[in-house]
Amino acid sequence: MRRVPSARDVGRGRSRVHGSYQRNPADVPSAGRSVVLRLRVRRFSCQNAACGRRTCVEQIPGLPRRHGQRTERLRSTLAAVGLALAGRAGARLTGVLGAPVSRSTVLRLVHALPEPEVPAPRVVGVDEYATRKGRHYGTVLVDVETRRPVVLLPDREASSLAAWPAQRPGIEVVCQDRAPFFAEGATAGAPQAVQVADRWHLWHNLSEAAERSVAQHRRCLRSLVPEAPEGEAEPGPEEQLAGSRWPTGHRFADRTRARHAAIHALLEAGHSRRSIQRQLGMTWRTVQRFAGAAEPERLFTGQWQNRTSVLEGHRPGP
Repeated sequence: MRRVPSARDVGRGRSRVHGSYQRNPADVPSAGRSVVLRLRVRRFSCQNAACGRRTCVEQIPGLPRRHGQRTERLRSTLAAVGLALAGRAGARLTGVLGAPVSRSTVLRLVHALPEPEVPAPRVVGVDEYATRKGRHYGTVLVDVETRRPVVLLPDREASSLAAWPAQRPGIEVVCQDRAPFFAEGATAGAPQAVQVADRWHLWHNLSEAAERSVAQHRRCLRSLVPEAPEGEAEPGPEEQLAGSRWPTGHRFADRTRARHAAIHALLEAGHSRRSIQRQLGMTWRTVQRFAGAAEPERLFTGQWQNRTSVLEGHRPGP
């Protein structure tokens, strides 16, 4: 079979110089100023009539690529800026450096970079993600040791999951939730790996088990509540107020006592309630409520009431 000549045949005696033209690729800026190289490159014509490429251009290694407008040094610099700052912020920095480009150009250079070589993970975490919640879900695989995503699968089918670990026999542990299709895919794709539950589902399972256990033994807790003697009378409202559960030092209780004392002191001094409202910066309804209470404990209503827990009788004594 006869080989078809290409641009690599330049300089091998199969082509001749057709002409030349000038290229002006941008280079790395110097002292904040833009640098443009002026290159005179030759164009060759092929003597082989069967060649599909009639002419080819001389390529200079290490400078611009074919049809490129920037040198390799500038491309790598702009790509590094894009990796660090992404589109908008990277475009602003390139203007300061002396090589202004748009944010679309920065992102395009980043997308053109080759995919980094990721070592095969030893411990893989499997979970689902949603591109549209409630409608479309996929599968994400994470390297648990480095805590970095490895691959995104377009669905959460067992067959899709099984195909990925089947090509990587070095997987030793698969960390997953309780989804049955994840277990089937991990078993089919990595039968040598040990399947474990992730940390969140372990705590979730433990909390559910503890809640079920407490609900099943709720009658046992009620049977331990001591019964009051039949002859002992219940304390009256005055005794309940005297034994208030809000001691001195509680900020809400202390504030209520201080306001109550200030309002009643002004009332005893002969001030009207309108005057007390203006002096203390309170509303008329608040002054009325405090003035109508003989003791501050009567104002501890609502959430300040003596609230007891269902486990109050089972707490250890002082």
